[in-house]
Amino acid sequence: MKLSFRWYGDDDAVTLQNIRQIPGMRSIVTAVYDVPVGEIWSDESILKLKADVEKNGLVFDVIESVPVHEDIKLGLDTRDKYIENYCENIRRLAKAGIKCICYNFMPVFDWTRTQLDHVLEDGSTSLVYYQEQVDAVNPLESDSDLTLPGWDSSYTREELKAVVAKYNTMTEDDLWNNLQYFLEKIIPVASACDVNMAIHQDDPCWSIFGIPRIITSEKNLDRFLKLVDDTHNGLAFCTGSLGCSANNDVVKMAGKYAAMGRIHFVHARNVAVLDNGFEERAHLSSCGSLDMFAILKELHNNGFTGYIRPDHGRMIWGETGRAGYGLYDRALGATYLNGLWEAIDKMSN
Repeated sequence: MKLSFRWYGDDDAVTLQNIRQIPGMRSIVTAVYDVPVGEIWSDESILKLKADVEKNGLVFDVIESVPVHEDIKLGLDTRDKYIENYCENIRRLAKAGIKCICYNFMPVFDWTRTQLDHVLEDGSTSLVYYQEQVDAVNPLESDSDLTLPGWDSSYTREELKAVVAKYNTMTEDDLWNNLQYFLEKIIPVASACDVNMAIHQDDPCWSIFGIPRIITSEKNLDRFLKLVDDTHNGLAFCTGSLGCSANNDVVKMAGKYAAMGRIHFVHARNVAVLDNGFEERAHLSSCGSLDMFAILKELHNNGFTGYIRPDHGRMIWGETGRAGYGLYDRALGATYLNGLWEAIDKMSN
């Protein structure tokens, strides 16, 4: 595996100097954040990221993410220009040494939580999702501020209502068709550039407000991989996004898709599955509902050689900043993943 760490650029309170001190750290996961969704990233911006990363002794070869414009997901007449821009971004990133691009096809809401600072029993804070808090917000009827974490803040209330209304007229098959159209355009470009495209699962992996969500389960991942059956069309396998539903056998899925060579990136996160939602927890298996040892063992034993990063962490030891993306708990998570992998590797030899 290639251990990696997400970095939000010069504005990130967690510096590259911090990250490089984590034992075994290899790659930086980053993106160009100051370009509107759907536009082309400049070579200058890409090469500046590359220079910053390499100056700190780390590798610039995985991007998270190149966002997909909403017009593509909706299947609007304007989608082709945004898809061509997307293809150009793949070409430019490949030229700079990128080997893997993470993205998602989640309508409207990139990820959804109901609190970012829920206090756990040990005094740390974490991201949580409680269904009753989601049910209290209706984007089509509520006149109050619509402010669940993870929502695109660039939308006004009326714009958000309008885009949700558009999705409410779509079926899951409509969204599948729009995804297939997108993949049929970008995967040949990615294949020619030898860039692995890694789709992130919907987070959480169920419908919210009647909006179709499709990258949610083993059945749907099987369907996704067959849309364009090319090894460059693969997964950013997120243990937390899949694992927040007790219906998903994350251990089985990790082994299955690794054996197929279709997991290009792993987001390793533990969650505690509750009757009314889930809470993000420390990476240690006993802290949540997921068996992280078993997941990594399946990845290892089925030939996974891609990127892995500790996903959202708790905020611990008084750290402040971007919720879920502090240094301390993610560094602990990285070290835990390293330890599991080393032990599994030695047990297998």
